[in-house]
Amino acid sequence: MKRDEMEKRQFFLVAYVVIVLLTAIAGLSFVTSYFGKGSQISKPTTYDKYYVIITDNHDSDFWQAVYEGASDYGLANNVYVEDLAASFSDSYTKEELMSIAIASRVDGIMLSADESEEMTSLINEAVSKNIPVITLYNDSSSSKRISYVGVGNYNVGKEYGKQAISIAKGLSTTEDFDVVVLVSSSPTSSQMMIYSGIQETMEQDDLSTRLNLNTVKIDDTNTFTIEESIRDLFMDENVPDIIICLNELDTTCVYQAVVDYNKVGEVGILGFYDSEAILTGIDKNIINSTIRIDTKQMGEYCVDALLEYDKKGFTSEYFAVDIEVITVTNVRSHMEVEDD
Repeated sequence: MKRDEMEKRQFFLVAYVVIVLLTAIAGLSFVTSYFGKGSQISKPTTYDKYYVIITDNHDSDFWQAVYEGASDYGLANNVYVEDLAASFSDSYTKEELMSIAIASRVDGIMLSADESEEMTSLINEAVSKNIPVITLYNDSSSSKRISYVGVGNYNVGKEYGKQAISIAKGLSTTEDFDVVVLVSSSPTSSQMMIYSGIQETMEQDDLSTRLNLNTVKIDDTNTFTIEESIRDLFMDENVPDIIICLNELDTTCVYQAVVDYNKVGEVGILGFYDSEAILTGIDKNIINSTIRIDTKQMGEYCVDALLEYDKKGFTSEYFAVDIEVITVTNVRSHMEVEDD
């Protein structure tokens, strides 16, 4: 009996030793594989420069596309570009993110700015601490920013004006047309320049006396307030005949509201950007047209301006990004590109 018990103990002891050895071998194999082959992946990469991008509604398709253009171009030039807002789980204002970027002593800032005194002061503070600031799409003209990367806002306005006139002339009615431009609660200089382009284009047309152009301020505190502002517009007794949207989110919300309130064919929509949803709206003849901005080019220009400034101590004060009008006649070619 004692012999049997000893044999059992020896068996379990040998089995235990074998399991331990197998576990050790497997662990050693994993460590060798991880640190041998994987060390190149885990090894930190160093970059010549560290830039950050700070924008409105950073997770929108438009700003993500701009960031992607800047990031890809940056990596090709040994520059790391970070979407600063995406680095935090909490939401911060552009002003707070600017303060964080300045305190972090980044090498350069790409900023969708505005004309507020606070923003101007923050830009000037960054520049005074040798952190160059590029404004993109929305400018801060009175600040010490080193360059502005945007579109020809007046020309964008002219394109919107032409499209609005085309919609009005396509309707068989003798009544006046109410045309509204959706702007921020604190309209930017870029928005007002676009408005001027629309206004002057309309004034030069023989239909001008029948086109009533106005702005409508949208509460752009967050996505919910934007949606509420646009819903209020459609709940009014006199819904505009033509709505001109100057950003991607407004366009998407107006598109949805036209469908929800059964106004398809009654309200003309002139949009901004070429997201999949907006292109689908054009293809369905719900959105009349949209302005496409070369987001890749915008991101590249920002990085290029910062690199040139670092190398030469100066850069061009203004970089104009290419735009294109997308209508039902050419939307399919853009949708094919999106599918690819």
